[in-house]
Amino acid sequence: MEGTETYDEFELFGPLSVGDTVPNFDFQAFQNEEIQKMSIDDFRGKWLVLFFYPADFTFVCPTELEDLAKLYDAFKKEDAEVISVSTDTVYVHKAWHDTSEAIGTITYPMAADPTHELSHAFGVHVADEGVALRGTFIIDPEGVIRVAEIHDNSIGRNIHETLRKIQAAKFVREHDGKVCPSNWNPGDDTLEPGLDLVGKI
Repeated sequence: MEGTETYDEFELFGPLSVGDTVPNFDFQAFQNEEIQKMSIDDFRGKWLVLFFYPADFTFVCPTELEDLAKLYDAFKKEDAEVISVSTDTVYVHKAWHDTSEAIGTITYPMAADPTHELSHAFGVHVADEGVALRGTFIIDPEGVIRVAEIHDNSIGRNIHETLRKIQAAKFVREHDGKVCPSNWNPGDDTLEPGLDLVGKI
C-alpha cells in the first residue's frame, strides 16, 4: 500500500529469545588466517554458541575469549561450534589476532557484525555506543535458542558454566521427561517432574 512503512521483523516482534528459532544470517568471520563467508544455516545439525562481546582491543574481552579458546576442544567434543561476535570488522579481528598473545590462541571463528544486524536481532546492541553487550546464546541443532544470557559489559563470563549449560541442554534434549537440577554436571542425578515430587524437594 502506498504510504505504508516497512519494518524490520525484529523491530516488530522484538529480539530473539529462548524458544525462538534463529533465522538465517550471513556474515563474515576471521578464522585460520582467512576471511570466510558463513551463515547460521551452516551450523544446522549441531549445537552453536554465539558469544557476543563489546569490542576488540579492550580489557575484559580477551580474558573471556582466551578462556573460550582453552575450552574449544571440549565444546567440539559436545558437537558444538563456538563463534565470537563483535561489531568490529574482520580486518580488526585479524589485527587483534596478530598482536595479542591471548587472542592469538583463538582457532574458532571470530564473526564480524559491523552493520549490527546480529547484535540487534539478539537484543544485545548498544545503539549509542555501536557495540554489543556480553551476550551468550546456546542454539540447538534445530536452530532453537535454549539459553540466552546477557551481562553488563563490566562483568566477565564463566566459560566452564557455558560448557556445562550445553551439556545440560544436550541431556534434556536426549532424555525426554528428564530435567537437570541446580549445579548438575554430566553423571549427576537428574529429576523426572511429577506429582510424587511435589513438596518432597
